[in-house]
Amino acid sequence: MSKKTERNTKGKIIKAAWDLFYEQGYDDTTVEEIIERSGTSKGSFYHYFEGKDALFESLSYIFDDEYIRLQENMPEGQNAFDKLLYLNEKLFSMIENRIDIELLKRLYSTQLVTKGEKHLLDSKRVYYKLLKKIVTEGQEKGELKEDMSVNEIVKLYAMCERALLYDWCLCNGEYSLKQYAKKTMPMFLKEIKV
Repeated sequence: MSKKTERNTKGKIIKAAWDLFYEQGYDDTTVEEIIERSGTSKGSFYHYFEGKDALFESLSYIFDDEYIRLQENMPEGQNAFDKLLYLNEKLFSMIENRIDIELLKRLYSTQLVTKGEKHLLDSKRVYYKLLKKIVTEGQEKGELKEDMSVNEIVKLYAMCERALLYDWCLCNGEYSLKQYAKKTMPMFLKEIKV
């Protein structure tokens, strides 16, 4: 099986699962429904996942697919700072509209206690590669300060996003994540702007 076919099959399963989790809740979604919605087979499902619980680790995959889409549709003419704010606004909008907050809470709790891989911190993710690209270009064009390394700026950005997501989960989604981030992210990141 080619890498592209493998990613497409796994991606179909993940997308179907998270759509169903959002629509009817995690507990009320069965593996059979995920297989049916994804148009794949039971063998394919169990090739990629040991069971439904293993899908918690795949949320970063959903986020990265969204980043690929956002990268392809990035408005032209934006400086690096505005690109970072654009990515944040669009991703947080997607989270508010497509990701069940209870599942997001579970993901964060598992990442806090896992002794294994912390998927949200995996530097090979599309997320981190895209952020590094934007920051590097921003520094080269004189749009972002150079007294911090690319990795330091990326870490600051990611930490701010995680803080906002964590607080939103703690507050049980009582406010608009997207709107709150639109006000606070520029304040958090003002030190990187030239």
